[in-house]
Amino acid sequence: MKKKVLSKLRTLNTNNMRDLVLALNPRMYFTRVAVYQGNSTLFLKKINHHDLETEMYPSFEDQVDFRTSVILKELKENDVEVKNIKVIIGRGGLLKPVESGVYRVNSKMIKDLSSSEFGDDVVNLGGLLANGIAKAIDGAHAYIADPVVVDELQDIARFTGRPEFKRRSIFHALNQKISARKYAKIKYSEYEKMNLIVVHLGGGISIGAHKKGRVIDTNQAYDGDGPFSPIRSGSLPMGDVIRMCYSGKFTMDEMLKKQTGDGGLYSYFKTHSAFDVCQLRDAGDEKAAEVLSAMAYQVSKYISSLHVCFDGEKLDGIIITGGLAKDDTFVSEIRNRVEIIAPVYVMPGAEVLGALSYYGQMILRGETDIKDYD
Repeated sequence: MKKKVLSKLRTLNTNNMRDLVLALNPRMYFTRVAVYQGNSTLFLKKINHHDLETEMYPSFEDQVDFRTSVILKELKENDVEVKNIKVIIGRGGLLKPVESGVYRVNSKMIKDLSSSEFGDDVVNLGGLLANGIAKAIDGAHAYIADPVVVDELQDIARFTGRPEFKRRSIFHALNQKISARKYAKIKYSEYEKMNLIVVHLGGGISIGAHKKGRVIDTNQAYDGDGPFSPIRSGSLPMGDVIRMCYSGKFTMDEMLKKQTGDGGLYSYFKTHSAFDVCQLRDAGDEKAAEVLSAMAYQVSKYISSLHVCFDGEKLDGIIITGGLAKDDTFVSEIRNRVEIIAPVYVMPGAEVLGALSYYGQMILRGETDIKDYD
């Protein structure tokens, strides 16, 4: 008999399950999915998509039907009562700038995500998959929450050295905000009353200045700003980049791939996994140790630079979260440089699915306004 991967944290009668929430976090070659009933996690799995490594799916949009069918198959094979799923909520993608909150997936959003109007990244699949799965389940509705384009920047943070360009707010809004709210509870305070710097260490690295509940500055992580990360090049010497663009050796798509996808640690070690590089370091690889230390150094520099955003007000904490926050050596190199600024608190792992579930339960209880994307 096939072994079930259903995670039953509590014994539940599946015949009586009602009002389930399905949360989706699509990544490059896998999708993390979870099904919740209230505070209970009924199903949790990382679904690998090995077929995506072929050339059958040249764009993220081309993957929607394939991933949708695989996810539905996994749910049914693991005894999830799909008919009871009422809320399907995915990680929000690259859209036009929006306020923080919950958004229903509508035709305008689908159009912008499918066309990559505001950027091409796997995160765009969050809303598209939610929509695809909702169509297959009677009574289910699709949403996203706190997409990566949540924009609360103060005006001074938007300026660049050229009037043709303005800095955009593109960061891990969902994970940063839920982590900040959890930290506020730990400190018996409220997110809207605290000054925090939140560091998300994932495939991309974003660092935000959270002043009284608003992210007033952050690095434009997606498009080439801030520290390099496992898959992104971060800030580069602009003159060198321009000369490479005009060398005649690379197309525009190839140059963009050097920045996002094949940048950062990948450009040195040809792996998208930061943990692979950490294992090399732990096995005595000097190059791995050197490059990882350089990445931690750049993260520390950017944290320090955001200290000025609070205009002399007391900083209540520096929160380090994301998958790479699980690596004690990497985090220690950051902590040792920045804890002079404020207390450092580590929340290892990304809170994406948990945060989506939190919003999903609020939708079911009618406790949040649902916004329209237009």
